[in-house]
Order: sequence, then C-alpha cells, then structure tokens
Amino acid sequence: MNSTYMKLGASLTRSAGLVAVGALGIVIAIGGGFDPATAQDPAKSVAPTAAASAFSSDQKSGIEAIVKEYLLANPEILLEVQTRLEAKMEKEQEERLKTAIKSNADELYRRADAPSAGDPKGDITVVEFFDYNCGFCKRGFSEVSKLIENDKKVRVVFKELPILSKGSEEASRVALAAKKQGKYWDVHRALLEYRGSVNGESALKIAGKQGLDVEKLKADMESPEVTGEIDKVRELAQKMGINGTPHFLIGDRTIPGAPDNLYDQIAGHLKDLRANGCEVC
Repeated sequence: MNSTYMKLGASLTRSAGLVAVGALGIVIAIGGGFDPATAQDPAKSVAPTAAASAFSSDQKSGIEAIVKEYLLANPEILLEVQTRLEAKMEKEQEERLKTAIKSNADELYRRADAPSAGDPKGDITVVEFFDYNCGFCKRGFSEVSKLIENDKKVRVVFKELPILSKGSEEASRVALAAKKQGKYWDVHRALLEYRGSVNGESALKIAGKQGLDVEKLKADMESPEVTGEIDKVRELAQKMGINGTPHFLIGDRTIPGAPDNLYDQIAGHLKDLRANGCEVC
C-alpha cells in the first residue's frame, strides 16, 4: 500500500488499541474478568460504565491499579482485543464500500466517456483510482498493462485522483487534455512509466514526446471539462471512502494498494465474476 494507506492503517491501529484498552479495563474492573466473546463487539463492553460513578475515589484508584497489573501480566489479551476490533472495523468498512459501489455503479462502470483502455465494450470493467506521483501506482502499472494486453474482453477505467501534490494535479490535467487528442492511454502510460516525480512542465514534455500538440494541451488542460473530471472523481472518492492510491474496484470487490500479485488478484476476480455473474458491473 502507499504512504496514504499506511498512515490511515496506523491511525486505525492506534485508535483500535486505545478502544481496546478502555474496553478491556471496564470488563476487568467492573465485569470481573475478560470475556473473549464480549471483545468481538466493544460496544457491548462499555455498557457497565455507568456503574463506575458509584465507586469512591479510593475504589477507582484500586480498580485502576488492578487493571494496570492485569494488563502488564497478560499483554496478549490486549493484542487479542485489538486484533478482533480491527477485523470488525475492516469488515464494516468493506460492507460500506460495497454499498457505495452499488449506489455509484453507473459513474464507476458505465460512463462511456470515462478515460479508459482495453475493450471499450468489455464484458467487465475494472476501475483504478490513482495518482501519477504515487510510487505504488507506478509499481502496479506493469500489472495493469499486462491485464489489458492479456485480457481482450476487459475494460479498465482510470479515475484521476491527484492527492499527493500540486504537480500530481498538473500531470492529471495534461493526461485528461491528451484525451481530447485521442492519446490518453499513451500519455497515461508514459507518465506512470516515468522515473521520478511529474508536474505540469515535465508532463507536457512527456506528452510532446508522444506526438501530441503541446500548445493545444496547454489550453485544454485548463478547460472546464478537465477541471470538472478531476472534481467529479474527488467527489466520487469521498463518497466511496477511498483515501489512498492506488485503489482498484472489480464488481463489488476491492483491492487497496498494489500487492505483488496484483495481476493474479484482478484476474481471479474477473474469472469468478464471469462465471457467477456481476450485479453492479
């Protein structure tokens, strides 16, 4: 995963840890012990908190000492609570994303004018949210390119989500402007294969090497259509809860980041969806 996902994951982990400590302390102090079944749903663990007001200051101090001693003696319990909480949070996020995919399926999968590659009338559409300055997007591009080359029935839609820098947005504007000259895929590929960061200046040079009219690009990259596309994708990503790049959608399945077996994962989802049908594709 890219740095955005790593930061998000670290934040969730810290939050889960804090909740786990609080929930476990309440269970031990007020409930009289630790119940792994209760740990699966922290909401159930916090119900007794109202009883805490019935304790005197000395009693509360004693409880805190007991909790601290118990946690220090049994730290693996805290890890178990945190692990179960994280799993629960991930499952809930997955369900929310599936609902969001269904609600936004037309914009995700069925927009005929979306920047894309592969078969325009492909039987299944793969969607990628990406940033040209995302190292993991660059690393995963070879897998995406391999998919387009090997699967003649797939359509891949590219959602420009420039979140890392001003240069990222400038590069996205150049790529979207290249679409007006029928060269989106050529510029998209060249920008992701470029080693190093890109901005408006470097993106225009790269596009020029692909045979595009640079002066027309400069005018088109500031057009309402290009601005509207970037704004539309940002709004869509917010609705979807997508906070990092790359992020792939295949039917109601998602792949955040760029795992080493990205091609195999996408190909596996495509095979399964083709065999069993896809409600949202």
